[in-house]
Amino acid sequence: MALLISGCIAKTALDVVTLPVKVASKGVDMATTSQSEAGQKRGREIRQREERLGKLEREYDKLQANCLRGDSRACEKQSLVKARIDAMVSSVPYEAD
Repeated sequence: MALLISGCIAKTALDVVTLPVKVASKGVDMATTSQSEAGQKRGREIRQREERLGKLEREYDKLQANCLRGDSRACEKQSLVKARIDAMVSSVPYEAD
């Protein structure tokens, strides 16, 4: 029985000694992002920007058609949308085929 108790105490002592190391390493793991997680996040951000850019381009095309039909408000809005597209194009990376 005494042997069991001494083994239990030794195990508890080991757990107490290694606990700060385990806590510190867990904190580092939570604070850092793995390469794959960073890549996934970057890819998601790029796709979202590309989707927004596509939406703006479709809106621009629609406004252009209305502008060509003589709608002056569409011409004004088209200029604003074009400026937003131009600003956004620089933030979407180019991928060669």
